[in-house]
Amino acid sequence: HIEMSHTPSMMLIDVDELVDEASKQEKVVAELERERLNKNQRRMASGCLLEEMMKFTDYADASETIMLQGFNWESHTAGKGDWYKIVGTKVSMLAEVGITDIWLPPCSASVAPQGYLPSQLFNLDGSKYGNKESLKGLLKQMREAGIRGMADIVINHRCGDKQDSQGRWNVFTSTGIENRESFVGVMDWQGWAITLGDKFSDGTGENAPGKYDGKFDAAPDIDHANKKVQESIKIWMRWLRLDVGFDAWRFDFVKGYGAEYVGMYCKKTEPAWAVGELWLDMAYDDNGLCYNQDKHRQDTINWINATGKESTAFDFTTKGILQEAVRNCQYWRLKDSSGKPPGLLGWMPTHAVTFLDNHDTGSTQAHWPFPNDKVLVGYAYTLTHPGIPSIFWDHLIDWGDDVRNRLKDLMRLRRESGIKVNAKVNILNAENDFYLAEIGEPPALRVALGPRGASADGGYWQEGAAGNCWHVWISKAAQQEGKKRLAASADSKRRNAEAEVQAAKAMKEAEDAAKARSKAEAEAHAAEEARKLEEFRKEEEARKSAAAEAKAASDAKAAEEARLAAEAKATADAEKPGDADAQPIVFSPPVR
Repeated sequence: HIEMSHTPSMMLIDVDELVDEASKQEKVVAELERERLNKNQRRMASGCLLEEMMKFTDYADASETIMLQGFNWESHTAGKGDWYKIVGTKVSMLAEVGITDIWLPPCSASVAPQGYLPSQLFNLDGSKYGNKESLKGLLKQMREAGIRGMADIVINHRCGDKQDSQGRWNVFTSTGIENRESFVGVMDWQGWAITLGDKFSDGTGENAPGKYDGKFDAAPDIDHANKKVQESIKIWMRWLRLDVGFDAWRFDFVKGYGAEYVGMYCKKTEPAWAVGELWLDMAYDDNGLCYNQDKHRQDTINWINATGKESTAFDFTTKGILQEAVRNCQYWRLKDSSGKPPGLLGWMPTHAVTFLDNHDTGSTQAHWPFPNDKVLVGYAYTLTHPGIPSIFWDHLIDWGDDVRNRLKDLMRLRRESGIKVNAKVNILNAENDFYLAEIGEPPALRVALGPRGASADGGYWQEGAAGNCWHVWISKAAQQEGKKRLAASADSKRRNAEAEVQAAKAMKEAEDAAKARSKAEAEAHAAEEARKLEEFRKEEEARKSAAAEAKAASDAKAAEEARLAAEAKATADAEKPGDADAQPIVFSPPVR
């Protein structure tokens, strides 16, 4: 108490509490703005709506992004039909280890329980992962923890929920949005929305598939060149952002339709970021996977460029090469002919989302799995190298504490070292049983893979994390810089928090003044209305009193007139002779 007068006021404040409170207030404001735009989204011009959406969008910093695929192929069977609730139990832990984004499963009603044969796109209560209310609750919980929610956008195809007159399943309805009148009919499509030549087409469509579009035989292929289709999808995706609460997009099966449409949908929905699944065939020969996969990664770059660089892409090139290298002890594969990493991250790291497995390649489907016993070797590569790393749910959540703790260590080293999405990679060695690289400029991380093992200069490097066939060091300078960076970040957050608190205080004072002003105005208005009502009441009473008096006077006059009339009649009747005494009237002549 004595020292309070000698201590600057801000030093008496718990900075962590201040930052936390300011962050909460910022999120509250963003939620209110999202709700406001949700109510008005069909009344606003799209350009104005997008400008407003930009104000609360938490745009991703690629250098700080670590994504988690938040499900596997069997997740729809878990949690008694509420997978969202299970994910919710992990949100706090995921935020602590550094996960910035969670890719959630397709959320619409689907013919297949996994969600990849969607039908009624607005019908979120028909999903096997949980209902709309549960999903919105999860996304809100994630936002409060600083984690963005990524929606799985499955729009290459759509299953009809009714048949046409010829028995084709090509009639689509907007079921699930009936409670919002302005949305009714938005997704009511028929055969005209399907590409010409498709087996579900009725011939009324406008366009055939694009030259490079892949075929998906299980469901009607949607014609994205159709303006009505485009507008419907844009409205639906904006609804996912504003009503449901998603922040980012993962586009499914993008080889089935033009990349330009992915770019357009991103521009018209303002996501925090987006990634596309472009799963193309890699080059093989009689000896197996070819060393040179330049065409594969170039095709991926061509797709990214065709989106206007609005979307990133999963780095299937790196996955294919990396799993072959660790499985067969062929670490020479991890260096291309130019001395760079051989995947998409070697040519376009800013748009490369690296991963080891997903619900298709791994999980119970295992179409193209990464070797289970080398998973940590794989993550020692992707979590230390350029690009945007993604982690599979099974590996982080289901594989036990040892794997989870080692993944935590690798994520921590990535954050502490400050590795950028486009960091320089200096590959020092790439042989059969050994890979050694230093990442960053100056080098911030040193990574050794393979059974041979390696060491590091203790004057420059410090132990980071290690396991079977992998070892990571962090430079002492980078670690010190990391501490300074974190301190600066904390200071910046403190200053921002102070500013936000002051702004909130000013806003609160303005609101209180406005409320007081409004209250005074309301009270004055009420008093004036009461005065007018009292005057009206008095005038009404006076009018009624005058009317009563006039009626009483009129009644008295009428009574008096009636009395006089009765008396006159009685007198007249009394003076009139009776019939028996009647005498004839005689007229005498006048006297002369």
